[in-house]
Amino acid sequence: MARLKDLYKSEVAPALMNKFSYKSVMQIPKLEKIVINVGAGEARDNSKVIDAILRDLSAITGQKPLVCTARKSVANFKLREGMKIGAKVTLRGDRMYEFLDRLFNVALPRVRDFRGINPNSFDGRGNYNMGIKEQLIFPEIDYDKIDKVRGMDICFVTTAKTDEEAKELLTLMGAPFAK
Repeated sequence: MARLKDLYKSEVAPALMNKFSYKSVMQIPKLEKIVINVGAGEARDNSKVIDAILRDLSAITGQKPLVCTARKSVANFKLREGMKIGAKVTLRGDRMYEFLDRLFNVALPRVRDFRGINPNSFDGRGNYNMGIKEQLIFPEIDYDKIDKVRGMDICFVTTAKTDEEAKELLTLMGAPFAK
């Protein structure tokens, strides 16, 4: 759990300081938070779907998820304002580093035909977004207890100013970017 945090202090921060020649240690980019989001359009018909999503997310992250509701009514989607349509978790601190470690070293290598994560998914401001097609890659999820295979979006929010800095930060922290 504290392994990645210690790695950041001992190796990642000095390497970034040398590569980008920062004047102050406060300029060194760091991982601020990780946001995991699961959207479920089928939740409008079946309320049990949200319960399953909440159970899976709390098992994966070790933290209670927040239920997301619809902000506007959209007639074409049969959606009313206030309906439950998903869940999200924001991880910070030790839980964030522990999740990052499990994601890079345990979960992603379990993906079938895994060749690395897309190096082009940065948003221009130093944040990285990726999607996972199934929650079964996490060892905490029991195959027999899930009702449906669902994906999730994972957003890594960094204090980096550019994509190059953020990519170097995530690479040094062990992100398996595709070559």
